[in-house]
Amino acid sequence: MIDRQTVDRIFAAADIVEVVSDFVTLKKKGVNYQACCPFHNEKTPSFVVSPSKGLYKCFGCGKGGNAISFVMEHEGLSYVEALKWVAKKYGIEVKEKEQTPEERQRNDDRESMMVVTSWANQYFVEQLKTQEGQSVGVGYFRERGFTDATIAKFQLGYCPTKGDAMTQTALAEGYREQFLVGTGLTIKREAQNGGGYYDRFCGRVMFPVHSLSGRVIAFGGRTLRTDKKVAKYLNSPESEIYHKSNTLYGIYFAKKAITQFNRCILVEGYTDVLQMHQSGVENVVASSGTSLTVEQIKLIKRFTKNVTVIYDGDAAGIKASMRGIDMILREGLTVRCVLLPDGEDPDSFAKSHNATELQAYIEEHEEDFISFKTRILLGDAAEDPIKRAEVITSVVESIATIPEAITRSVFIRECAQKLEIDEDILIREVAKKRVTMVDGQAGREAMENAHRKEQFLRRHEADPNAAPAYSPDAPLTEPAAPIDLAPKLSFAEQGLNRELDRLERELVGYLLKYGGENFDFEMSPTEIVSLSVAETIIGDLEMDRIEMHNPLCRRIYEEYVQEYREHGAPPANHFINHPSPEVAALAVDLLTEEETYAPSRMWERYEIRVSTERERLGEAIPKAITIYKSKVVSSIIASLQKELLGIDTMEEAQEIMQRLGSLNELRKSIYEKYLRTV
Repeated sequence: MIDRQTVDRIFAAADIVEVVSDFVTLKKKGVNYQACCPFHNEKTPSFVVSPSKGLYKCFGCGKGGNAISFVMEHEGLSYVEALKWVAKKYGIEVKEKEQTPEERQRNDDRESMMVVTSWANQYFVEQLKTQEGQSVGVGYFRERGFTDATIAKFQLGYCPTKGDAMTQTALAEGYREQFLVGTGLTIKREAQNGGGYYDRFCGRVMFPVHSLSGRVIAFGGRTLRTDKKVAKYLNSPESEIYHKSNTLYGIYFAKKAITQFNRCILVEGYTDVLQMHQSGVENVVASSGTSLTVEQIKLIKRFTKNVTVIYDGDAAGIKASMRGIDMILREGLTVRCVLLPDGEDPDSFAKSHNATELQAYIEEHEEDFISFKTRILLGDAAEDPIKRAEVITSVVESIATIPEAITRSVFIRECAQKLEIDEDILIREVAKKRVTMVDGQAGREAMENAHRKEQFLRRHEADPNAAPAYSPDAPLTEPAAPIDLAPKLSFAEQGLNRELDRLERELVGYLLKYGGENFDFEMSPTEIVSLSVAETIIGDLEMDRIEMHNPLCRRIYEEYVQEYREHGAPPANHFINHPSPEVAALAVDLLTEEETYAPSRMWERYEIRVSTERERLGEAIPKAITIYKSKVVSSIIASLQKELLGIDTMEEAQEIMQRLGSLNELRKSIYEKYLRTV
C-alpha cells in the first residue's frame, strides 16, 4: 500500500498534458489541448485536455478523469500500478507500507520468476535464428501463414529438442534452479531416475503468455511430433506469477482495440488470435481452450461490456461452451455469437479474409446469445417433445442468470414466440430459477409470491396509478430473498431511480462548480436576496434529513459537507485528484457537463446572447432542490405501494394507505411550492 504522502506527491507532480502526450498527439486549441479520442474511433477531435483543471474529457464517448485515471484506462492498469507508472515518469520514489520479511521474500521471489520467464522468452526467440529453429520453428509458423511481423509482435519462439539445452544455458548464465523449476520451465528428475534436468517445452514452438501490463508470465508450447501419446499443446503450470483462470491470451495486445471498438471478440486458441490480428482485427482474445472463469470475464469487463463469441461448426464444442456463456451473462455483459461456415475456424477464416471482410461477416451474422442458443438447440430437438422441454429448461436457465430485469423481460417475450410457449409460463419458470439462484432455501411460497405479483401488475397495466387491490383471503407473503417484479413496476422504479440519479448529479455538480459562490434569489418582484450555493443545498437537504440515493453521489456529497464544515468550500481538484478513481471520474463528468451546453456559433452569428449556467443559478438551484424533494417523496410512495403487495392484515393495509395519503399531500404541496418559486 502506497502511503498518502507519496500519493499526494505523485498527483502534485503529474502534468496532465505531459502524461497524455506520452500516448496521444495533442494540438493546442485556446487554453486547452485537443485530439482524436484514444478510447473510441472518431474523425473529428472531441477529446479535450485542460491543463488548468488537470483533467481530460472526451465529449464523444464520455470518458474523463485525471492523469492517473488516464493511465489506468489507456494501459489497463490498476490504481496502484498507474500511480507507480506516473511516479517512475517523474522520478518519485514510491514508499509503501513496511513489509514483513515473509512478504519481502515472496515479492523478491515473484520478481525473480518474472526475470526468469523474460530471459526464457528471449532465449526462445533467439532459437528461431538457429539452423534447427529455422527449419522446424520458422517452418511451422510459415506453414500456418504467419508473417515475420506477427512472429515478432507476439514474440513467438522455439525450444530446442535437446532435452536440457534451455536449462543448462540458464544455469550457466546465473539463473537459479529454484526459479526455473518454480516457473515450470524446468523439470527436475528424481535421483532414482538418474537426476538432472529436463526442459518442459523441448522440441516445441513457443507462444508466450503476457500479463495485462505486457510482462511474460507463462508459455504455451505446441509439439510438432505426430505421436498421439504426446499432448499437442503444453502449458506452464500454475505458479506464483501465473494463474490460468486470471489470464486471457492476447489481452495485452488487444486491450486498446477492445476499448476503441467497445467489444471483445472471444476465440479458443493461440493461432486464432494471431491470425485475426494479422488480418487487422485486434480486439480479440482467447481462453486458450479452457472453460471461461469469472476472473477472466471480469478482466474483459474492465474494458467493455460487449462480448462476441466466434464458433466454428463443431456442434459438440458449441454446446460445451454454452455453460461458460451463462457466466458472462451473470456478470452483466452482453453476449453475441457468430457461427462460421462449415469447415472453418477463426484461424482459417481470418487467413482468407481481410479486416473489412471479417468485420462485415461478424456484423452480418452475429446474434444475441439467447436467440443463438435457442436456434441451435431447437435444431437438434426437431419435433421431439421431451427434447423441446429440455431446450426450454436450458434457455430459462440462461435468461435467469441475466441481472437486468428489462433485458430478461425482452428475452422472455422473444423466446416465448420462438419456442411457441405461453409467455406466462416462461415468466414463472424464470422467477422460480432466480429464487433458487438467490437463496437455495427459498421454496414454492416465494416462487408463487413472485408469480402472483407478476400477474397482479399485468392486470393493472391499463391504470398503473390505481391503488392496488387487496384481499385478506389471498395473502401475498414476501420471499426470504428479493425477487424482481414484473416489467411494469420495474420500468417505473428504474425510471424513478434514473431521475433521482440525474437530480443528485445536478445538485452535486452545483456544489463542485459553485459551492463557494453566492447567487441572487428573487423572493418577490421587489426583493432579491443573496444566498450561498453550498448553504442553500446542504441546509435544504439536512432540514428534511434526505440521504442521497446514488452511492457515488452520496459519497462526494458527504465528503463535501465534511470539508465545507471544517475548512470551507473545497476546491474542485480535491475531487478531480481523489484517491478513488470512481470519485475522480464522476467529478470530472460533473465539472465538464456545462461545456456540452455551451452556446453554439449560430447564436453568436445572430448576436443572440444565451445566459450562462452561473447566471441561471438563481432559478436553477431552487428548481433542482424542489424537484429532487418531489422525486424523493415519489420513491417513498413507490416503496410503500410495493410493500402493500406483501401485507397480510387489513390493519397494516389501512396504516400504509394513510401514510400514502399523507405523502401524496406532501408531494402536492412541494409541487405547488415549485410553481410559486420557480
